[in-house]
Amino acid sequence: MLSVRELAAKEKETTVALRRHFHEYPELSQEEFATMDYIEDRLHSWNIPTVRVPRGGVIATVDSGKPGWTVLVRADIDALAIEEKNTNLSAKKAVLSKNKGVMHACGHDGHMAMALTEAKILSAHTDAWEGRVIFIFEEAEEVGERGISALLRYLRDHAVHIDAAYGTHVMWRLPAGKTGILYGTAMAGAFFFAVKLHGYGGHGSRPDMAKSPIEAFVSIQSELRAYRMRAVPPEESLTYSIGCVNAGSKPNIIPSELSFAGTMRCTDNDNGLAFREFFKTACARIAEEYGCTAEFVEDQYIPVAMNNKELVDLARHAVVNTLGEDALDPDCPMWMASETFAVIQTAYPSVLFFTGIQDAEVGSGAPHHTPEFDLSEDGLVAGVGAALAFILAALREKPATPSFKASDLDTVLEMFDPDNRK
Repeated sequence: MLSVRELAAKEKETTVALRRHFHEYPELSQEEFATMDYIEDRLHSWNIPTVRVPRGGVIATVDSGKPGWTVLVRADIDALAIEEKNTNLSAKKAVLSKNKGVMHACGHDGHMAMALTEAKILSAHTDAWEGRVIFIFEEAEEVGERGISALLRYLRDHAVHIDAAYGTHVMWRLPAGKTGILYGTAMAGAFFFAVKLHGYGGHGSRPDMAKSPIEAFVSIQSELRAYRMRAVPPEESLTYSIGCVNAGSKPNIIPSELSFAGTMRCTDNDNGLAFREFFKTACARIAEEYGCTAEFVEDQYIPVAMNNKELVDLARHAVVNTLGEDALDPDCPMWMASETFAVIQTAYPSVLFFTGIQDAEVGSGAPHHTPEFDLSEDGLVAGVGAALAFILAALREKPATPSFKASDLDTVLEMFDPDNRK
């Protein structure tokens, strides 16, 4: 049996070099062309074949040449429009973005580095395992599920069968060297919305002659704030917030248009989808009551990330057996952020790990999506070991997953792909 701890440690230099390259050259969502070129270049150097999927990303296959299970491994590749600070919580950062105003502030540089290292290790040891591992490098994760939908559509159209799927997200508050593997909900579902209210402007002295979208918005906001208390059980989580509102430019002019946008997060898909439907109905109804109309500019739902019970059992056992009890944090909490890996989880039995990157010695541990965000590269090495422990265990043991309720992939795409949604 392969010693994943030793293999991950041996390839530390590879993992660190990959992470630092990606961190220095971050690219925004749907602009990750150089990133994908570099991913394919590295994979080809290890004789791993790839396919570039338009508006989706890169797919690579490591095949043992022997029959067996197929495990899917996902890594996201896009960065954020954030100007990076040269210090983290307590020290100067080891590496900084060279692309002004763009930063890997969510850890996707680490995700790519870990996945590529795993591919390199598996391809070098195909004699030690059976089956195949398909790596997908997903573009545009930060702006929704279009990238993952294109990749899933490619797998469907080419009749690629997946037995189990693995993904990870680095976590700012989890210590480096620790892995979190949760039963049930790992990350929240999300509804991203943006609405334009169209009314009729006028002079501030004659509101009776105008149809103010501001008045409509105030009423919409009031009704939405009351929704959670009326509709969501107190033991279940649903949060709602509006992040931006834009209307008007002068105190004595009633504007003809108002735009607002925000998000909802939930731990239950039924609650999330019900809120989405209520939101759209309430916006349209209240706008009409004020003589306005509501235009839905963005309407995007990402499901709750739900781990398969049997794969969590396997993963926890594999990590403890290969890396030791200290490698697993059994009390790691769920995360109210959202993740497009959840779309994969509706199609295949899946497990989402959390990889710890908090390390006071190097100053990492700032929250994601902040200029101070940084990660522990030793944490990434531990993440490689944890991933390989699960992947090899899944290929070897081929566990039954009776708790997984399979969804037809066409249905999944219709529900969650913005391009298919009315």
